[in-house]
Amino acid sequence: MGTDVPSTNRAPLSAYLRRGNHIYVSGQVPFDTEGRLVGGDIADQTDQVIDNLERVLHEAGASLADVVKTTVYLSDVKRDFAGMNEAYARRFGANLPTRSTVGAELAIDALIEVEAIAVVGS
Repeated sequence: MGTDVPSTNRAPLSAYLRRGNHIYVSGQVPFDTEGRLVGGDIADQTDQVIDNLERVLHEAGASLADVVKTTVYLSDVKRDFAGMNEAYARRFGANLPTRSTVGAELAIDALIEVEAIAVVGS
């Protein structure tokens, strides 16, 4: 059982870890590729988070279709759940993974963070 770790990362953590055919993706937040927090509403931030999730999954040799479980953290779950849910469903399409959604105080001034588990080559 090997471990693949991404080569670069700005935070003191691994963007993902691969153990066999399982890929564990750390929480993704709505930063663009330049490291700037994306503004706008929950739909905009959800789209950016899923873009980031896709980028990490691609680096790990996977795609959104391989995601089997996500945990979504919302800074205001009552206000933002419906908007997040709509954008999330649009982005994942027919390949909806299992999901937990919780309200949480996030470490940055963002509306959303998403972590994921993917399985490839099973």
